[in-house]
Amino acid sequence: MAAYSFQNIVAAIVGPGGAFNLGVNAAVAEEGITIAPNEDKNTMVIGADGKGQHTLIASSGGLVTLRYLKTSPTNGFLMLMYDLQSASSALWGQNLITVADTARLELTTCQACAFKKKPEIVYDKAGPMLEWTFDSITINSILGVL
Repeated sequence: MAAYSFQNIVAAIVGPGGAFNLGVNAAVAEEGITIAPNEDKNTMVIGADGKGQHTLIASSGGLVTLRYLKTSPTNGFLMLMYDLQSASSALWGQNLITVADTARLELTTCQACAFKKKPEIVYDKAGPMLEWTFDSITINSILGVL
């Protein structure tokens, strides 16, 4: 029987202004980490005569979303990186984010990542999460135990 646990998630960021843990023990919110492609890998066109054509899209970019509890120190580390990197285009878009599931032998690398925006900051009754988003030019994944 297969099992999953966030306790096996090892995630990190390396870039101008910092290198630190993003996974377990970083006070990740329940919603966790999401890595999503920007676009479909295929476009299909059907001609007037009913014949078709597939087009392989070269893009491997996507969106990385990191969610942390309001009280997580990771928010402060990410804000320091954001402030430093947004001060100069020479520092922008140079982050590397890696996410691995050590129990399942899965690895995703997100290269040339740039902060998409500052997180929305909410002060409410229950203590919200902060959501950090990054645009990544290249995302590569190896999934599952072979």
